[in-house]
Amino acid sequence: MPHATQHAGTAVAELDSALRGGPFHLALRTAIAARGLPLQRVQHHLSRYGVKVGVTSLSYWQQGARRPQRPESLRAVRALEEILQLPTESLIRLLTESDGHAAARRAEARASGVLDRLLAELDQPPDGGLDTLGHHEQVRIGPRRELSGREEHHIVRARRDGVDRFVAVHQGDPGCAPERMSVHALENCRAGRVRRHHDKGVLVAELLFDTRLRTGDTFLFRYAVQDGTAESSHEYVRLFDTAGGQYALQVGFDPAALPAHCHRFTRPSPTGPRGGRYDLPLSDRHHSVHLVEPRVRPGVVGIGWDWA
Repeated sequence: MPHATQHAGTAVAELDSALRGGPFHLALRTAIAARGLPLQRVQHHLSRYGVKVGVTSLSYWQQGARRPQRPESLRAVRALEEILQLPTESLIRLLTESDGHAAARRAEARASGVLDRLLAELDQPPDGGLDTLGHHEQVRIGPRRELSGREEHHIVRARRDGVDRFVAVHQGDPGCAPERMSVHALENCRAGRVRRHHDKGVLVAELLFDTRLRTGDTFLFRYAVQDGTAESSHEYVRLFDTAGGQYALQVGFDPAALPAHCHRFTRPSPTGPRGGRYDLPLSDRHHSVHLVEPRVRPGVVGIGWDWA
């Protein structure tokens, strides 16, 4: 009996550790083993939730050979949390943190050449010709816990003569639908051409200035992106390729979907380890959190949150 109790305690400790630190496939495999369920039984339980997933797919997921990405697959992950008696959002959180955050997905799109092709279609050179002096970003999380949209206020300075546009890149959460996203010019610009890539969840859009800047000229403009096409969001990040001016990020939550905890974090690269983490208090009145970087450095900075 003491041996059995010790074994059970070890299994619980291993599952707790996997759920805290991931990665997703290890946590899933450990949870299935802890419940003693063969994959055929897991598949049967999923069917009772109205979700169809093959045994082969489940095997690939727990081996790390593939990861759930499609909306139907993400619904299966949520159902697995109930079937395996896991805390709500525990597997989804690991899935988004390990593989799905926007910086890593944008880096993946860049590495695959997708982002370069979309920029080339808009005749945008790698160097946009603008330095950022200030960048204020407001992100909205909707009542379904989804990334509803964001608004951006830029203060830029031209590095060369003739710059007359800015190209915005929006990276949606896993399962997003770029074809249903939209871009809106708000101040000192107008929307130009838009390009989308469904598989990578990327939208690229021109913001035209209606004036040609000279070297050293400064310019202010605002625009917004409407999204709301994916499921539950867990973080918002900004990737900086070079050092720049001030950056402020504010994340506002719908009163019907307030997080349990929020925190700021950094990464040296899109796939690098997290650091610089500290808690962010949620405003009782405005239901928002924010961070301010007086002068950005290359790397990733973002805000993450846990749902209650």
